[in-house]
Amino acid sequence: MSNLEVEPAEVMCDGDPAEGIQLLEPREVPLGGPRAMTVRRTLPQRARSLIGAWCFLDHYGPDDVAEREGMVVPPHPHTGLQTVSWLFQGEIEHRDSTGAHQLVRPSEVNLMTAGSGIQHSEVSTAATTVLHGAQLWVALPDRDRHVAPFFEHAVVEPQPLGEATVRVFVGALAGSSSASAVSAFTPLVGLQLDLPAGGAVDVPVDASFEHGLLIDSGDATLDGAPVPVAHLAYVGTGRSSVRVAAGEHPVRALLIGGTPLGEPIVMWWNFIGRDHDEIVEYRARWQGDVIEGGDATGRFGTVEGWPGSALPAPELPTVRLKPRD
Repeated sequence: MSNLEVEPAEVMCDGDPAEGIQLLEPREVPLGGPRAMTVRRTLPQRARSLIGAWCFLDHYGPDDVAEREGMVVPPHPHTGLQTVSWLFQGEIEHRDSTGAHQLVRPSEVNLMTAGSGIQHSEVSTAATTVLHGAQLWVALPDRDRHVAPFFEHAVVEPQPLGEATVRVFVGALAGSSSASAVSAFTPLVGLQLDLPAGGAVDVPVDASFEHGLLIDSGDATLDGAPVPVAHLAYVGTGRSSVRVAAGEHPVRALLIGGTPLGEPIVMWWNFIGRDHDEIVEYRARWQGDVIEGGDATGRFGTVEGWPGSALPAPELPTVRLKPRD
C-alpha cells in the first residue's frame, strides 16, 4: 500500500523503547480520491515511530465497497522496507515489478521485500463486497536494505493458545517451534489474536521484544489497561508475557513486536533511507526512470498488466530532511 499523502512528513526513527503502556491514537488518512476508502494510521506518529522494526501500520474497514470504489492503488515505489498485507475480509490483487501477481485473502499473508527498489499496485477485486484488513511495513536493517527485491505468499494456519486462537503471519510466537514461512531480517513477530467474549489469555513473548497491540474489534484490555478499538497499545521490553482480556464482546487484535531496531532511519513518502540525500536520489530515480522515462531497466522496474500510469512522487520539502525532536 502507498502513503498517498500529498505532503508527507519525514520521520526520524531511533527505536528506543519506552516503559509502561503507551496508547497511540489513530488518525484518518484518505487512500485516494473522495470516493475511495479511508485508513486509520497508528504508525508512524510523533509519539512513536517504531515497534521493533515495524514502522508503518494502516488499519481499514470494514468498508462496504460493493457500490463504490474500494482499494485502487496504482504502481508506486518502495525502498529499504518490507510490506505485509493481512486481511480479515475481502480480496486484494497484488502485482509488482519482480513479476509477482498474487491474490491475498483472509488467513493468507503477502510479504514484499522492496530492498534496493521495487514498485507494486494493489486493487480490491470485483468479488469483494466488504474490505477489512491491515497493511504494515517493516524497516530493513542497514546490512540488508539493498537486497534484491522479492515477493512471498503463504497460507497461515490457526493455532490454539489457551482460550484464544492465533495466526502467526510473520516470525514466531515465543516458545513455539513453528514459524511463519515468510522472511524476516530482524527478530519479529506479527500475529492475529481472536478471543471469545469474557475470555483472557497470557501470550508468551520474547523479553527482548517491544510490542504493540492493535484492537480491530471488541472491548479489550492489555495487562489490565483498556485499549479502544482502532488504537495501538505499546509495551516496552522486559516482559515474558502480555495478558489480553475480552469484555462482553469477542476481541480480534493484531500483536506486532520485535527487538528495537537500534539504528536511525528516515521515512518520507514510500521510501526509507538513512539521510536526506538518499531520499532525494530515490525520488529523482522514480520520477526520471518511471514517471518521465518509463525505463523498465531502472531501479524500480515495471509493473506488467497495469492499464494506467504510476503515481508521481510528491514534492520534497524546501528544507533538508532532518530528525524531529
